[in-house]
Amino acid sequence: MKTIYDYQETEMSGKTIDLSDFKDKVVIVVNTASKCGLAPQLEGLEELYKKYKDEGLVILGLPSNQFHQELGNDQETDEYCRLHYGVTFPMTKRVAVNGDDQDPLFAHLKEESGHGKIKWNYTKFLIGKDGKLIHRFAPITKPEAMEEAIYTALHSKAIL
Repeated sequence: MKTIYDYQETEMSGKTIDLSDFKDKVVIVVNTASKCGLAPQLEGLEELYKKYKDEGLVILGLPSNQFHQELGNDQETDEYCRLHYGVTFPMTKRVAVNGDDQDPLFAHLKEESGHGKIKWNYTKFLIGKDGKLIHRFAPITKPEAMEEAIYTALHSKAIL
């Protein structure tokens, strides 16, 4: 059975992110969009990242323009997120979250969650230390509402 460790993404800088580097860490995967009304969630995600990264939390933002709410190119997106929301967690190059050209990681997470296609920006996937999905959070779920689940995942023993 696959886990997130079987996937790779490409960071904005062009560097490959091998998700197997996140073994024994708790990971949040989120599809982002700069012009979305939910974009202020980036501040909350950044707060969680700063608070828990030393305990093993990784947040991975994957910008998507499938809902036509992303800026013109990856560089603009990267600068916007860092400038307006103080994002320091890794952001990837733009991906598709649905359809024939969907990102393989999103295909895996959607299948694992059993909830089908991504309906909007800021769908958040909480993944445990074992690389398996713990919970899929709806776009409207504010990052602070995820904190208890994140804390629990960080302080539980991984089942490997």
